Amino acid sequence: MAAHLFDVLPAFLLACVILAALPGPATALFLHRSIRDGRAAGLAAVVGNEIGICAWTLAGGAGLSVLLMANRALSVALHVIGAAILIWLGVSAWRNAKLPAQTEIRLPVRGRTPAAAFRAALVSIAANPKAAAFGIVVLPQFLPSSGAVLPTLLVLAAIQLVIDTAWCAGVVLAADRARELLSRTHIRRRIERVMAAILMAMGLGLAADAR
Repeated sequence: MAAHLFDVLPAFLLACVILAALPGPATALFLHRSIRDGRAAGLAAVVGNEIGICAWTLAGGAGLSVLLMANRALSVALHVIGAAILIWLGVSAWRNAKLPAQTEIRLPVRGRTPAAAFRAALVSIAANPKAAAFGIVVLPQFLPSSGAVLPTLLVLAAIQLVIDTAWCAGVVLAADRARELLSRTHIRRRIERVMAAILMAMGLGLAADAR
């Protein structure tokens, strides 16, 4: 297991960082709750989001890894599907970066307590295509075809959870400290375009590995 982890860890870490940093509904929710309701509500939203992330990761990885071991054609198909999803997410992020600030995602939320923020995050992550894509399609690509599949899944899931939690908590803390800076949309656009380009490149690389 250790040898396999060392082999896949660099690419897996890159995938985790990019998918955590790529703006989406969860990021919009964190910013909204932090700016409107305070740091406690923002961090509560992060906790709800990470519970959903963990569920997507474990369910997707554990379920599909068994099929991947038994079916080479399915493994190739998942590579192709995963590549298409990564490219689609990159293209969507690139297009969203062009939108003016007033057209960005606004999520309907109720209540202004940390508990309400937690519930809103759980609902959001249940329908988050980025989380679903990572758990169901992307993560299985980093699992071994035989041997210690479950321990490897648990280790990778823990790594992904730590990276995503650290990034999301950082978003909340930054929103709490830099409200004026967040209004400068040109900064968001530049970061999002860089992440989108890297994500599309990863998708093309995954498609090439499907040969």
